[in-house]
Amino acid sequence: MRVVVTGQVGLDKKDFLQRAVAAAEQMGRRYRLFNVGDRMYAEAPDVPPGRILELPPSRLNALRRSVFKDLLAEASAGDDIVVNTHATFRWRHGLFYAFDYDQMKALNADLYVTLVDNVDRVHARLVRDGHTEHTLKDLMVWREEEILATELLANLVRGHGRFCVLARGNGDSSARTLARLIAASHLKTAYLSYPMSHVAHHGQLLAEIEHFRGQVKRHFVCFDPADLDEKYLAREALGAAEQGRRFLTRNIDGAEVTFETAEVLGILGDIDGQIYARDFKLIDQSELTIAFIPQLPAGPDGHARPAISSGVERELQHAHEAAKEVFVIWRPQAEPSPFITQTANRVFRSTDEAVRFFLTNNYVPPPPSGRLFE
Repeated sequence: MRVVVTGQVGLDKKDFLQRAVAAAEQMGRRYRLFNVGDRMYAEAPDVPPGRILELPPSRLNALRRSVFKDLLAEASAGDDIVVNTHATFRWRHGLFYAFDYDQMKALNADLYVTLVDNVDRVHARLVRDGHTEHTLKDLMVWREEEILATELLANLVRGHGRFCVLARGNGDSSARTLARLIAASHLKTAYLSYPMSHVAHHGQLLAEIEHFRGQVKRHFVCFDPADLDEKYLAREALGAAEQGRRFLTRNIDGAEVTFETAEVLGILGDIDGQIYARDFKLIDQSELTIAFIPQLPAGPDGHARPAISSGVERELQHAHEAAKEVFVIWRPQAEPSPFITQTANRVFRSTDEAVRFFLTNNYVPPPPSGRLFE
């Protein structure tokens, strides 16, 4: 299997992909990792680290073509490889493509993945590496450009269904997700849908959702919307504005990073718009949608209501209209409305009931050669 992984600068893709490849090897699948950026620097020893994008476009293109030519020569037809590269570059020269169609056609990758991450973490890494000439808006636009260009490339080279977006997230969870995606092809892909802001202050409900996420991720390759969640930036920026603070500070990977409140407020519309579009894309790239609806604690009137958000309802409707299989774990005592039952293939009363159904109805086939993929 050949996999191309793209993503904007500031993701630390190399470290992420090294962990993903190591996890895939533990699953019995050995991948060779080609880091195009490292190879370009190796062919241009006169270029200082972090400065390669400042080269004239003609030399940059020549370096890239030379590296890809070597890559194609080294990779035999049956090799399992992961290529770490970009679909676009946005730097002082403006926006330009970062691939050559003829070479990508020759590579003929089976899967294209665009890695994404929270904009504040991308910014923090760029600042850490000495790159300060950007705005948060620039980074959000670049992220969308990278997704669009990679999906277009995948469709041109291999056709629909060979592309997905994957959030980098924190820790090793997302690296294991990529490893399962490329090393455990017997597993189905699933989008996880559940309320987030509605339950933010309810510890018991958060524990139920965490149990749901953990159990489903044992049996499927899951695309989880919580792996890229930037709504906290909106809350913190609005809070800072109300208090008249010009700056807000966040702890990112152990370092204090300061943002201008006005700059964060300026991307709130982009955050909401990209969440809306990205979550639908995650549904489209999944085989199943599995939703979890908990029950809120009883209110002053004594009634306990379903913790269902408009976002979850729209996701269920989108998945239904996209002809995906939709499963709902409905925890409230009240019966689900027709807007739930008419969009779901099946409704369960607990996560354990849903897992039993998946295991006994061949949604989770046994791993090849008896290997485990947890």
